[in-house]
Amino acid sequence: MNKFDVIIIGAGAAGLMSAAHATKRGKSVLLIESNKSPGRKIIISGGGRCNFTNLEVDSTFYVSKNKHFSKSALKQYTNWDFIDLVCQYDLKYHEKSLGQLFCNGTSKEILNILLKEIGKSATMNCDERVSEVMKNDELYEVKTNRGLYSAPSLIVASGGLSMPKMGASDIAYKIARQFGHKIIETEPALVPFTANEDLKKEFSTISGVSLLATVSCGGQSFSENILFTHRGLSGPAILKVSLYWGNREKVRTNFMPMADIETILKSNTKKTLQNALKESLPTRFIEMWVGQIPRILSKKCSEISNKEIAELREILHEYDFCPAGTEGYRKAEVTRGGISTDNVSSKTMESKLSPGLFFIGETLDVTGLLGGYNFQWAWSSGYVAAQNV
Repeated sequence: MNKFDVIIIGAGAAGLMSAAHATKRGKSVLLIESNKSPGRKIIISGGGRCNFTNLEVDSTFYVSKNKHFSKSALKQYTNWDFIDLVCQYDLKYHEKSLGQLFCNGTSKEILNILLKEIGKSATMNCDERVSEVMKNDELYEVKTNRGLYSAPSLIVASGGLSMPKMGASDIAYKIARQFGHKIIETEPALVPFTANEDLKKEFSTISGVSLLATVSCGGQSFSENILFTHRGLSGPAILKVSLYWGNREKVRTNFMPMADIETILKSNTKKTLQNALKESLPTRFIEMWVGQIPRILSKKCSEISNKEIAELREILHEYDFCPAGTEGYRKAEVTRGGISTDNVSSKTMESKLSPGLFFIGETLDVTGLLGGYNFQWAWSSGYVAAQNV
């Protein structure tokens, strides 16, 4: 049996971060990764440019049954700590919008930084799958398809269920249950919505159209772009609101948040409605969506009745979209829910039920908004666990 100080299951963002800081503390570390190479989700993230953190980070950007759980880790290792790290490697980056920081180059630069931080100080076994975890006295024994390993500290960093093609599995939840932890119901999050069959036909005619909208659900509102697809709705605002969406809940959508339909009508009395809306909405959207009201597009704004104004307000400013569902884990960026934080220390990420066992990153019931927040949680929770092994 091969013995180490620390075994880390999962060589994604959180696991690599933990390995880097555990080795800095002189610990012998084994990383076990089921994929053929580490950090696959890092590489594909952010359209290949990795939205690695955000300029504004605190616990309010995270969803959890315990809204305070993330506070300690986020304070122990902040967004500015990670920004300092990438600056040490002279990584060039830019703010895209809303504080989101992206690489100027490719996501692989972030992965390379983490691998350089680890160096040759850790053993990394890729294309290896964990089949069983046991505890024998003070040691955790991890059995894989290649061998048996032991360590007094075990960090579970294998993520959630999102993106199964990237090697996602439920191994973290199995280990957690084995040692007495509860699992908060898991669901796909930061994920596109699907529409019912009738609406899907309408949306498909404007598939690819993107516009600024305000979407609201679960007491939260987001004003960013939405994208019509052949299956439903996507885009940043939709992905964000999906984190708060409950099954069968309506999503209030304002397709024209920067303008008011009545103001447009009063300011363009001699124009047809179609021409008056062109400054605020894409032509294809106007023709399909507004055109569902018979003969209204060719009317002059001054000729539109109060009843028609009410209809326009309903479909443009107060449209209630009832998603048929989501695109599922296949398209979800993260998993909502996970290992309950009730029996995990927020200060160390260590299990309160089994000393030496740690859970970090997406394994836990801590889910960040779109915008670099889930990577920051990986960096922060990974760092904290490494300080306590």
